[in-house]
Amino acid sequence: MSKTDTVSIGNCGEYFVAAELERNGFTAAVPMSNTREFDVLAISKRTHKQIALQVKTNHTDKKTWTLSKKNESLIDENVYYVLVSLNGKGEPAYYILPSKTVAKSIKESHAKWLSGVTKDGKKRNDTSLRKFSFEISKYNPLGLNVGEYEGKWERLENS
Repeated sequence: MSKTDTVSIGNCGEYFVAAELERNGFTAAVPMSNTREFDVLAISKRTHKQIALQVKTNHTDKKTWTLSKKNESLIDENVYYVLVSLNGKGEPAYYILPSKTVAKSIKESHAKWLSGVTKDGKKRNDTSLRKFSFEISKYNPLGLNVGEYEGKWERLENS
């Protein structure tokens, strides 16, 4: 996949999330420039709670996303992740998680991966890439259940 395709997929996810936030009682803004800590800002129309969202998007129906080392330390009670599966050209699926949950999961799964060995028995080299998955157990050390997070927009106001 080219860099252009990856950027387009990410942009699709961000704008889909902004639209869903608007449908669910938030005012949403997608910054014009790339920001490090968030992709979408939102304010609840009911409670006026302000939140920042990291959006991670894949173009398939797989429940696995690529993150980076920086996501291990991006923890705040007002920061959430919305993991988006574009499902090809079908209806997108959204998974809403607190930043603390994502950070803990990717940190633990990466430590477990790093403690293993390569196919030829050598020690693995560290990398800045991290994986989060509901489907692949080695990337889901917390045993998170996809059903607890899919379409749970109310988590953004109730926590």
